[in-house]
Order: sequence, then structure tokens, then C-alpha cells
Amino acid sequence: MTSESTPPVCSYEGSDYQTSFWEQGGREYEDRAEAIALKRLLPASGKLMLELGAGAGRNTPRYAGYGRAVLVDYSRTQLEQARQRLGDSPRYTYVAADIYRLPFVDGLFDGATMIRTLHHMADAPKALSQIKQVLQPGATFILEFANKRNLKSILRYWAGKQTWSPFTPEPVEFAALNFDFHPKTVFKWLDELGYKRERTLTVSHFRAGILKRTLPASLLASMDGFFQPTGAWFQLTPSVFVKAKSVSGTKREIPLEPMSFFKCPACGHSPLGEAQDGQPLCSSCRKQWGFKNGIYDFREAVG
Repeated sequence: MTSESTPPVCSYEGSDYQTSFWEQGGREYEDRAEAIALKRLLPASGKLMLELGAGAGRNTPRYAGYGRAVLVDYSRTQLEQARQRLGDSPRYTYVAADIYRLPFVDGLFDGATMIRTLHHMADAPKALSQIKQVLQPGATFILEFANKRNLKSILRYWAGKQTWSPFTPEPVEFAALNFDFHPKTVFKWLDELGYKRERTLTVSHFRAGILKRTLPASLLASMDGFFQPTGAWFQLTPSVFVKAKSVSGTKREIPLEPMSFFKCPACGHSPLGEAQDGQPLCSSCRKQWGFKNGIYDFREAVG
């Protein structure tokens, strides 16, 4: 359930997404291509990374340059898979939360990523605004989004096999809570919210069944890596990566204890106290939030 004041959330609760989509779904090429893009865009080092839509932690090891990472997903079961994969380490904090009500104090993170997640946002600008609020000035934000103006959609539209236009600026919801976005629209949102775009890469140039069945994933990914920088001039692939910087906002010292990361998502108060069993407790509105088996849960108050 979500608050009435926030948009609907796409939940992967109970899903075997990591196994069925990535490990057994024939997507080794896409995974390798995304790894190349992230390596190009990530800074060499950082202190505290916010990974939004972390899922089962597929990309988390790629952020090894950061001292610590906070994995956020709406699905607790996805975070349980991530915890099983990555283990209990001071480097990782697992948080179940609604992206429209992020439970973090302002200016906390010096890095953030959101990969294969924006396409589930019914109100993408609101989500991007929430992220901006918790970033330090100068923090790196890497965003991936599904591109409605991709070559396949253009050809289908011209052939009369697709009703919606890939050229119009508004997002298209092709399935419930699954959106494709026009690049210029996403760029406009980022600019208006106070992000400074630094680099754009196009990814998954060769996402075609016949190619993936006949050519090795490593070769396709290498070819993809060669063409990714063309995203600076045009974007015709189904996936687009953007590196941006937060140019304003609050900057604070990054605390050692994860409990100091949090604010109350209901009333905004910080810092939070600690109730029984390590559960975060707001001294202002008296709401208590979940903590069980190493995962903080700020989706709904437990008391």
C-alpha cells in the first residue's frame, strides 16, 4: 500500500525477477553493456552511494569505488535476495521505501544511481525531485531511462503497427506502470530540477533476438561499448544513460551510523530515535518504522 498523496508504486514483491529476467532470460548482453556504461560514468571513488531500485543487487558490486552503499527498493523480498547475495556488511544498508517519500535527511549522499527503474514512475519529476533533495552539491547522479524514440518504435510507427508517436514529448504507458520517455523530456526535467547534465550514453544498440542468438554476448557488448558515446549527438536506442551532477542543496557530514541517515517519511522529522529491536522511531509524530533481518522498512508505519 502507498500513501494517498503519492503516486502508485510498481512492486516486485515476491518476484523472481533476478532469476527469470536476468539469469535465465537471455540478457547477458544487456547486463554486460550496462556494466560498460556504468564504468564509463561512475567516479573513481566516493563515500556513500544511493542505489534506487536496487532489486536483488545485480549492479551493487559495480559501485565498489564507494565506501558504502544504501540499497533502496519498494520490494522487501528483492532486498532479501540482495542481502543474501551481498551479505551483512557495514558497507551495505538495506532500505525498503517509497521513492516518492524517501526516508533520508537532506544532502546525505555524494552519489546515486537509478537503473531500469524510472520506467515504473507514474510521476517521474516527483521521483527525480526526491532524489535531488538527498544529494550533496556536486554529487554524481546516474540515471537510466527507457527511450520512446528508439529505432524500433520509429519503424513500427511509420509502418502503422504502433498507435502512439515516438516523437511526441509526453511519456507513453505501454503497460500498467511501464513508461517510455522522450529524451528531450527527461533532459528538461533534470535541467529544471537543478541537475547539470555532463554526459549521455546510448545503450543496447543490438537488442534484437536474432543478433543475441547468433553472436556472443561479449562481442555484442564490445560493439555496444564502441557506439555508446554517440548518445552525445542522438538517442535511438531503447536504453539511455545520463550522468548528471547536483549543483545545489545541502551538504552534511556523512554519519557513521545508518540510523543517522534517516528522517521520518511521514512528517520529515530528524533525527530518528531507536525503539525496540532497532526499529526507527519518530519523536515528533510518534510513528515507528520496521527493522527486521537487517532491512529497514519505511513503506508503512508499524506503530
